[in-house]
Amino acid sequence: MTEPHTSTAPQQPPTTPGPEPTGHLQRATLGVTDIVFFVMAAAAPLTVMAGIAPLAILFGGIGAPVAYLAVGIVLCLFAVGFTAMTPHIRNAGAFYSYIARGLGRPAGLGAALLAVFSYNALQIGTYGAFGFFAAGTANDLLGIDLPWPVYAFAGIAAVWFLGFRSIRVGAKVLATLLIAETAILVLLAGAILVQGGADGLSLASFAPSNVFTSEMSAPLGLAIAAFVGFESTVLYREEARDPDRTVPRATYLAVGFLGLFYTFIVWVIVQAFGDDKAVGTAAQNPAEMFFTAMTRYVGDWATDLQRVLIVSSLLASLLAFHNAITRYGYALSVEGAAPAPLGRIHPKHGSPWVSGIAQTVLAVVVTAVFAAIGVHPYNEFLLWVNTPGVVGILALQTLAACAVVAFFRRNPGTGGVGRLRTVAAPATAALLLAVITGLVCTRLSLFTSAPPAVNWTLVALTPVVFAIGAVLATRMRRKRPEVYAKLATTDVDSV
Repeated sequence: MTEPHTSTAPQQPPTTPGPEPTGHLQRATLGVTDIVFFVMAAAAPLTVMAGIAPLAILFGGIGAPVAYLAVGIVLCLFAVGFTAMTPHIRNAGAFYSYIARGLGRPAGLGAALLAVFSYNALQIGTYGAFGFFAAGTANDLLGIDLPWPVYAFAGIAAVWFLGFRSIRVGAKVLATLLIAETAILVLLAGAILVQGGADGLSLASFAPSNVFTSEMSAPLGLAIAAFVGFESTVLYREEARDPDRTVPRATYLAVGFLGLFYTFIVWVIVQAFGDDKAVGTAAQNPAEMFFTAMTRYVGDWATDLQRVLIVSSLLASLLAFHNAITRYGYALSVEGAAPAPLGRIHPKHGSPWVSGIAQTVLAVVVTAVFAAIGVHPYNEFLLWVNTPGVVGILALQTLAACAVVAFFRRNPGTGGVGRLRTVAAPATAALLLAVITGLVCTRLSLFTSAPPAVNWTLVALTPVVFAIGAVLATRMRRKRPEVYAKLATTDVDSV
């Protein structure tokens, strides 16, 4: 049962438990562009396009670009309600804070545990892809033949170091890597457009006959995974300049740009091979589709550069997810819901360094286990570990959209926000996100290539993890009421 919140101001508990504050994150450090870079880097545009978009074309046909546009529109609807509630959330816990304030603290703590689990799954699984592509690129371009775990552990070390340093350092690194991977895709798109594609440019991808087909459920499921992480804008509230303005703007910019950019690039790659041959090309070897296009339209040198930039794209994604995870640990620790050391801030760099060490150790252990049992780093490690993370984030987005409706229903007229932003948009987004989540769960074999028993086990992790968090909150209400009362109430602007 949820507890109503009659005030939009942060509610302070009767007592303040836990250890003394150990510092706070760096204030007024990140602008709109910096936060957008963090979000887009987590999405890894180059990797998503070169590694996943060909599958969307294979399963959905030449209408696949519209799947990315449709998902972008759905997430814009989600962002409308999400950002309407942002000024009333002073906590840095993202989904946890929104869901707790809207649906109650048990649901909030369940969401917190699910978010930590999901972001870790997304981040750690990506080390498999990083090791796989780094090993292949080093072997092909430099003749260096080392097993993938060597590169995976090197990536873990690099991510830990960059996360340990100031958030400004991470922002600069991400900006550089993101600009490079975006530039190579723009270069490819420009070459294809200038040369007129394989058979001249066509808008057949947007024709209703190619869009409204039963096959489009598959690319919709693949497209939603390409946006995972955009909601993490609110995790950087404490480090943002003028967060009430910066965070909403970064959210809209991130989801808007990704939706339009993905749609454009997927349409362009269809033009590279022609409406009649694009699906056949994807069927022959989806992993090489973008590389083949790059070689044909730009040259071998650009293909080699693209292979290098996929590795750097994955590194940027790993760092962005690492930062999101450590800030969740920090937010929960400040409120006494997680071990106190996770809230410790480095006196020089202003980073949650203990939380960073904990996440890094977890990544080392999981990667070492998968390496020891001899799984394939991409087909098994990446896909099996990442998949429950994607499902978990989708479930959290759906719950967060519901939380917006519930919050404003309890606080009518708050801040003069109209019903379009507080009811219509988030309710519509919740419904559509629930449908997309169902599509992903029923077509999970597209992500994992695993038998049904494995797929449903991966799906079941989401409700199980959420339920554990809700049960822990219920127990906390009985045994640690002072901590329970503090959940989702911390005002990071005044800490």
